[in-house]
Amino acid sequence: MISRNVVSDLVLIALLTAFQIFILNRIALFGQYIPVLYPVFVMFYPFFRNRFHFLALSFILGLCVDAFLGTWGINAFATTVVAYFRTIIFRTSTDTTTDFFSFQGIQWTQFIFFIVTSIFIHQLLVQYIEFFKFDRFFEILFNVIVTSIISFVFILAYALAFKIKQKV
Repeated sequence: MISRNVVSDLVLIALLTAFQIFILNRIALFGQYIPVLYPVFVMFYPFFRNRFHFLALSFILGLCVDAFLGTWGINAFATTVVAYFRTIIFRTSTDTTTDFFSFQGIQWTQFIFFIVTSIFIHQLLVQYIEFFKFDRFFEILFNVIVTSIISFVFILAYALAFKIKQKV
């Protein structure tokens, strides 16, 4: 079990925001696809912690990213929605019905499905709110899929580097 408190969570939020804004947003793969890593906070936050603190911290994370990008709350909305539905996404990904959740007890395919679903929902919300026009529907959907795949690679590398499946 990881010992975390609000201060360490805020430090992690600051680090993820800085990494996203100052490093990843300067990387445009294939000229237009920017990987996102900051939703790892939402995905890998311990399930046993206070839900209201978790939602507030997720909102703060999205708001910090919005403050630097000037996107007027789009990332805050998407991050908070994914945080709110995280338990449902996890249950759907793992076919579990218990109230005890852990990454240690699931298979890698379930873990990967959880990551893919979470990042896809996040990107779908961010990009459709930001760029939506009926005549660009499929272009935006393609952009969501490609950005989700690229972000999945970065998030999986993060999970492997910090051994998330073993310690959360």
